[in-house]
Order: sequence, then C-alpha cells, then structure tokens
Amino acid sequence: MTKQIQDAYIVAATRTPVSKRNGMFRNVRPDDMLAHVLRAVVDKVPGLDATQIGDVIVGCAMPEAEQGMNVARIGLLLAGLPDNVPGITINRFCSSGVQAVADAANQIRLGQAEVMIAAGTESMSVMPQIMGNKVSLNPAIFEKQENFGIAFGMGLTAEKVAEQWKVSREDQDAFALHSNQRAVAAIASGQFRNEITPYMVRTHVPGEGGTVRVIESLCENDEGPRADASLESLARLRPVFAARGSVTAGNSSQMSDGAGAVLLMSEAAVKRYGVTPIARFVSYSVAGVPPQIMGIGPIEAIPRALKAGGLAQSQLDWIELNEAFAAQSLAVMRSLDLDPARVNPLGGAIALGHPLGATGAIRTATVMSAMQRDPKLKYGMVTMCIGTGMGAAGIFERV
Repeated sequence: MTKQIQDAYIVAATRTPVSKRNGMFRNVRPDDMLAHVLRAVVDKVPGLDATQIGDVIVGCAMPEAEQGMNVARIGLLLAGLPDNVPGITINRFCSSGVQAVADAANQIRLGQAEVMIAAGTESMSVMPQIMGNKVSLNPAIFEKQENFGIAFGMGLTAEKVAEQWKVSREDQDAFALHSNQRAVAAIASGQFRNEITPYMVRTHVPGEGGTVRVIESLCENDEGPRADASLESLARLRPVFAARGSVTAGNSSQMSDGAGAVLLMSEAAVKRYGVTPIARFVSYSVAGVPPQIMGIGPIEAIPRALKAGGLAQSQLDWIELNEAFAAQSLAVMRSLDLDPARVNPLGGAIALGHPLGATGAIRTATVMSAMQRDPKLKYGMVTMCIGTGMGAAGIFERV
C-alpha cells in the first residue's frame, strides 16, 4: 500500500540571541541553551500534548565534550519534556540546523509523525579550538592532491574562492560593512524581537563572609553587530589565512554561541490543536563541491532545491545566505544572480555570528519571523556552504 506524501508545516520557531565566542554566553552550556529554546518553542503552542512529539532532531557541528553524549536527548530532558520523547543529534557541519528541519519535516511528510521538533545548538566558547577536542585527520587524505582540500582551514578555502571568482578585498569589506549596517538597523527597529527568546545568564561570584552572590543579566539582543564598523576600519585589518590574501576577521563570519528550535506539525495536528501555521516546508537539497572551494556549495544546492520545489529563483522573496565569508557569499550571489535586496535583509553571519550547527535553525526562525511580519513574502530560503565541500538549501512557503 502506497501512502501519499503529506505536507509539513512550521507552526512555531524561536532562538536565543547569538553571543560572540567568549562573550555573554561564555559560561552557558550548549545543552542549557538547547533546553531553553525547546521549552520556549513548545510554550508557543498552548495545549500541545508534548507526549505526542515524535522526535527531537538537533543539529550540532561538534557533538563532543559539553555538547556530546547525544545533546538532543539531554537537552529535551533538561527542558522538562516527557520521558517518552526521543532525541537524536545529527551533524552536517554548518547546515546541521536546517538539516534537522528537513529531517523533521520528512518524518511528517512520510506519515511517521504528526509533531516534531527540529533544533540546533552550538557553543564555540566551550570548544578548545574550532576543530574540537581532538583533531585526527586520516593520513590517507595527504596521499592524493585532490584530497588535500579536506584538511584546508575554512579561511583558506575562502581565499581560494576569492581568487577563482575574482572577489576583491574592497568588495569583501564593502559586503561586510553592509552586513553590519543591516544588522544594527534591524536590532534598533526591533525586527528580531519576535524570534528571540531572551536568556537570563546567571553568574556566581564570591560574596562577603564566604557567601556566593548571583548576578543576573538578561540577554535580549545579538552581540556581534558592530555599529562602529567602517570601510576604513575594515581596510586596516590584516589577512589572517594567507600572507597576501584578502580574507580578514572583519569580512569573515564570527565564532559564536547560540541555539534555535522549530516546531513542525502535520495538517491533522494543525487542525487538532487549532494552530495557524506560519509556513509549509517546500523542499531541501544538499550538493557536493570540491572541498578546497567549499564556499560555493549553495551554487549547486539552490538550483536543486528550487527544482525539487517546482519553483523559479525569481519567486524567492527572502534569502538567508549564511555569510561564512564575504568572498564566498559574493561568489554565490554573482554566480546565481541573486538579488542583493533579497539576500540577508537583516544582515548575516559576518555581523550576527555563526554558531555552526545551530545557524540553520536560527536563520529558519528569522525567515519565519519575517513571514509573520510581512504578508507579501511568499517564499523564503535558508542556504549555506558546508565544510569539506557541500552546500545546502531549504525552502519554505508562507501560508
């Protein structure tokens, strides 16, 4: 007996503010951030029977140390979800969060669940280095030149993209400045307010007479955007990945901490709980590219996602293109002729930060919030490049 593919709907989405690495969340555990957004997204649907959640799928790019031990299951238990709710942690590096959304949607589309949660969490503050606690590359990588790119640092791949796609330092810095300007303006006008669930950071410090004093600080806004950024200040920064390169700390994404969560339902569950969905999951695609130019991944993934959804690129109203580096962002935009006005209207990772495996879920929350604010937005997309040479793109339709 063949089952018909059914629609999956996003009914709620939220995220934490994004912290700089070793910033406001420097002492916050990734499983606590995850628990925070899981509680918040469930609370957005009053009357939801949490025992009916089919699974909690959580993206994490470095699932070890404080974010190891199947952080998905630990996070959902810390959030107070029922014991019968399972959890799984998945890893597709930078696209882990949006991969979680796609996997959750597919469970619903195949009729295997009616309620699902997709999420992502990452603390780059708790990791001793960007590659995790123990780097152990396979020596076979270095036996063939075509595999050398697997071992390249992300910054070096950005230099390769800048060189091959002829993206100048000046264009990269201008793009970075624009990202900061958009993000600063978005925060000032409150455009992130509805998607963010503020996080109370509690710091314990010594008090008088051997007591411990608790200092509370409510974090409500993303920490990364620079209001004082200028072309002059960006131009003074030195390349950090190649001696004669063009990729700097100022035109690269920030290392960050954060979490996001998305609640999805079938049409039957939407009717049962009487909720108004925000968007329908349309399609998702991943594609491989040479590891040494991993930043161009969206060039391959976006057309595939559009074809799977039966859409033309011109129908995309809002595009969240993760800004791993200005060089790769510009290469993607120019190659696909993406409308700059529709790409990262509120800024991207250069300003807002990139907590790796959480970014896809966080930026999905941004698209959902935009769709709720503006009824003219019909289709939104979240897309990014991925380490070791991949790209991903997920598309959503406002309902």
